[in-house]
Amino acid sequence: MFLISQVMIAFGILLQAYNIFSALKLLTYHRRLVPNGKLKDRLLDYVVFFLICLFFIVYTVIFSLQLQSAWVGLILFSGAIFVTVVLEWIYKLIQSEKDNCLALSKSLISIIEARDPNLNGHSLHVRELALLLHSHLPSSMKKQLREESLGYAALFHDVGKLGIPEAILNKPGKLTDEEWTIMRRHPEISVEILKPVSFFTGMLDWIRYHHERIDGNGYQKLTGKEIPLGAKLIAVVDTYSAITMTRSYKSSRTHEEAIQIIKSVSGSQLDGELVSIFCSIPKEEVEECKAQLHPTAAEDQEN
Repeated sequence: MFLISQVMIAFGILLQAYNIFSALKLLTYHRRLVPNGKLKDRLLDYVVFFLICLFFIVYTVIFSLQLQSAWVGLILFSGAIFVTVVLEWIYKLIQSEKDNCLALSKSLISIIEARDPNLNGHSLHVRELALLLHSHLPSSMKKQLREESLGYAALFHDVGKLGIPEAILNKPGKLTDEEWTIMRRHPEISVEILKPVSFFTGMLDWIRYHHERIDGNGYQKLTGKEIPLGAKLIAVVDTYSAITMTRSYKSSRTHEEAIQIIKSVSGSQLDGELVSIFCSIPKEEVEECKAQLHPTAAEDQEN
């Protein structure tokens, strides 16, 4: 019986070691999903992680000092299984909520963009391109941009166009100076719409300044280092998407043409380093982003 007890506790120790890894993964995943979470929630995460580490230590001490009986072994082994099951359940629950939230966000953006045929599928395209560019960034840049946050900022970057009259959004010809003044308000309107949602707090400036230019001739006249990295990245992929997607006032351009245009404004309109990284991504990977669109949106852009 003693040997069986030892084996059960040994397995319990292995499970608790796995649980430490799972809890750390869950903690990191939670921080990625809710980067601006409340202090109370963050403390709770750390308390849970500490308790699991404590369980591991207690199991190890009991095993080392051979303090267990058969019942103790069974209880400890069952406890380790219970913690493992709970952690896996929580992880899958959070993953499911994340997937549902993203699906709802994509549906919401599709509904919003349906009022403007020039935007149909654009925000989803920008999101996919932004995540692709992020995956090719050097580690020093990646550390400054949470992938999850970047994806949502790119997806909602044009939500402020809800506040722009359809007559301006759908105008086939050139906008007047007065109409451009109204159109330039859409990044700020986006921020006002998203500000009440605490999840967006850390990415509002990426949305607010995604139309800034490196040379200072953008909407808010920010230059170079004054523009957040997230805004610079969205500007690059937003420009590519706008060039390659069909609009009521222009036909779409090829990937090669878009790359040449982006290179021509590198260092003036767009960040030179980000442009260089984006242009180095294989064509197949970039064009695959369009395949991630809703099928009808992708077909509309190809026709």
